[in-house]
Amino acid sequence: MTVNNHIEEFHDLPVFDFVAAVDEGAALPEPAAVAWKIAVEFEADQDWSARWQQFLDRVDTARVTAVVVGEWSQDGPESFAGPLAAILGAAGRLPALRGLFIGDITYEESEISWIDMVDVTPVLTTFPLLTELVVRGAADESVEGDGMALQPVRHEHLRALRFESGGLPGKVPRAVAASELPALERLEFWLGVPGYGGSTRPADLEPFLDGARFPALRHLGLQNSEFQDEIAAALAHAPVVPRLESLNLSMGVFTDQGATALLEGQPLTHLKALDLHHHYLTDAMQQRLRESLPGVAIDLSGAGKPDDQWRYVAVAE
Repeated sequence: MTVNNHIEEFHDLPVFDFVAAVDEGAALPEPAAVAWKIAVEFEADQDWSARWQQFLDRVDTARVTAVVVGEWSQDGPESFAGPLAAILGAAGRLPALRGLFIGDITYEESEISWIDMVDVTPVLTTFPLLTELVVRGAADESVEGDGMALQPVRHEHLRALRFESGGLPGKVPRAVAASELPALERLEFWLGVPGYGGSTRPADLEPFLDGARFPALRHLGLQNSEFQDEIAAALAHAPVVPRLESLNLSMGVFTDQGATALLEGQPLTHLKALDLHHHYLTDAMQQRLRESLPGVAIDLSGAGKPDDQWRYVAVAE
C-alpha cells in the first residue's frame, strides 16, 4: 500500500502550493494565513533550492509559521541533505516558524521507501521554538544515503512529533525515548515492515508506555506494524494510557487478539478517540468494541478479511 494524497492542512492551516501559484501568476496569501508548500516536479526547470530561494525572496518569511516540504528530487531519488541545508541556512529569516512537515510526497512522485531522508536532529537544534515536526521517509537500508535518523536532543517547545515510514529504523524511537521533550503532547510512529528497513521492535516502544518520559503526552500513535496485537497487549496495562485522550493503533495487522487484550485490560472509556482503521477484526469484535466503549469515537474503517492469509500494513513500499 502507498501514500495516495497530499496533505491539505498542516499546523491548523490550509496548505498553499507556492511553486504552482508563482508559475500561474496567482496572488499570494498573507504569510501567516497558510502552511507554505515548496515542491518541484519531475524534470522541473528549477531545482528545489532555487524554488526555496524564490520563496524567501517573494514572501515575508518573518511572518511564516508553517512550511511543508514536498518533492525535492527532479530526476530520481535524491538526498534531503541539500534542502535541509537550505532550510537551516534560512533559520534567521524564519523566526516565527512553528510547524515543519518534511516529505509531503505521494507514491506517484516517489514511493515512501525511496524518499532519501537524513538525520533531522539539526531541525530541532536550529529551530528551538518549533512546536510541530513531521518527517516522512525511508530507512538507511532502503536508500542511497544515511536514511531517516535522529539523535537524542532536548527541546523545550516541541508539542507534536511524527515519523512516517514504510520501515522505521529502531534507532529513531530509541533516540526519541532518550530525548528530553517536556512539552510533547502528541507522538506518532509509522513502524512499517522489515522488508523496507523497519527494525523497530516492541521493546523499542516500551519507554513510551511507562508514562514517565513525556509528562505532557496526551496522544500516542503506534501504527502501521505487523505486530499491532503485541502493541495492544502491552498497552492493556501500560501506565501511560490513563493519561491519554486519544490512541492510534491503525494501519497495521490488528486482529481480534489485540482487541481482546485491550478490552480485557485497563479501562479505555476515558478516551475521546481510538483509531483502528485498516484492521482485520471480525464483525463481532467490531460490535463488541462499539458496545464496550460507547463514548469513544472509534474509527473502524478499512476492514480487511479476518481470515486473510496475506495481511499487510497500510504503508510499506
